[in-house]
Amino acid sequence: MTPALHQSSLNSIPLINRGKVRDLYQLDDQHLLIVTTDRTSAFDVILPTPIPGKGRILANMAQFWFRHTQGIIRNHLASDLSLSDYLTPDELAQLDGRGVVVGRYTPLPIEAIVRGYLVGSGWKEYQQSQSVCGLALPAGLQLAQQLPEALFTPSSKADVGDHDENITYQQMVAKIGPDLAAQVRDISLKLYQSAAEFALARGIIIADTKFEFGLDEQGELVLIDEILTPDSSRFWPAKDYAMGSNPPSFDKQFVRDYLETLDWDKTAPGPELPDSVVKATLTKYQEAQARLTEN
Repeated sequence: MTPALHQSSLNSIPLINRGKVRDLYQLDDQHLLIVTTDRTSAFDVILPTPIPGKGRILANMAQFWFRHTQGIIRNHLASDLSLSDYLTPDELAQLDGRGVVVGRYTPLPIEAIVRGYLVGSGWKEYQQSQSVCGLALPAGLQLAQQLPEALFTPSSKADVGDHDENITYQQMVAKIGPDLAAQVRDISLKLYQSAAEFALARGIIIADTKFEFGLDEQGELVLIDEILTPDSSRFWPAKDYAMGSNPPSFDKQFVRDYLETLDWDKTAPGPELPDSVVKATLTKYQEAQARLTEN
């Protein structure tokens, strides 16, 4: 297993922010550098145990999907400058497939979540109210059942250490306005549908996922952050799928399931992960990458 990068250290350029997984640096007025580390978060808490190599997989998969979906919406990837003009050789070596140059945009204060299947918090809510994020659903649906149509269920974007909260579409409209809200919803559903069809042909069901958007200087929508990675999505092997039970997955759910067995209140600090969970999680991420990006 390769050494883990828990935190990047690039002294040649200003650090803007350390998120749950990504470190963000400023290259110039128009460009940022995203470094995807091996940090892992669950339940909005950064865990102390990194997963070696996970950051490279996430960066690679996000770039793959950004290219795959560029016909639907413009994304933040930029290729008009060289990192060697900004970083020392040692700093470049530290990146090792984790660094991505992107344009600088104003992020929207929401996360755009699309759910294609009834699982996770959606299943829990459905059992209580026959709805998901306030959207009414038919009676009699089962755990992990495909929804009659994919649902757009936005959430607020919390600071590191705080919990994201589901919001209604009307609350999103209040935050960003009706025109922008409609664009975000429609594009998110289109992105999900395109990706779900692509993935299913490769033996993977995308049960749900989240997207993030920003605005350029003209107020036009741009796809930012990460897209369709095992950190931001629920990936199921199609051959093992069956309604009524949680399918095995190629994503962060394995870590969440382990944490649910502990006596932990889901607040910081998070517990250490045992080697067995670290290795199994990395294997799942590697398989998702191979199935989706290497065929």
